[in-house]
Amino acid sequence: MSWVVLFLVPIIGITVFWIVHVMPEKIAHKRHHPQTKAIQTLCLLSLVFGGLLWPIAWLWAYTKPVAHKLAYGTDKGDEFFHEAEAKLRAGTPMEAELAHVKQERGVITAQFLLKLGCRKLRDVNFFRFSFGWRQGLYRC
Repeated sequence: MSWVVLFLVPIIGITVFWIVHVMPEKIAHKRHHPQTKAIQTLCLLSLVFGGLLWPIAWLWAYTKPVAHKLAYGTDKGDEFFHEAEAKLRAGTPMEAELAHVKQERGVITAQFLLKLGCRKLRDVNFFRFSFGWRQGLYRC
């Protein structure tokens, strides 16, 4: 019985330790987090450092990437769009997934058009202010 404990308990302990430390990576992959590779690296570093970085990886996997959404217009990773495209080409997308992809595409398009419209408006206002108001052509 003691031999079983000597061999079985360390194997089970190492397996549980490994599963718990890989969990944030799996969560990030499931949630299509855009920084999944960085979370995976942090999980592996956590294994090396005895689990000290694991809580950070866990929190990071569950956070919503607001800065990524501001920079790129979406809070999903590239894998999400590649998977959706592959499902669409295969003809097996679920209706909810298809609606979500269309909504994401619409949001990105709207943000692009808004930025383009703001640039045009800024240029027009600059022109009006620089040339028109000085000459008295445009008055409020």
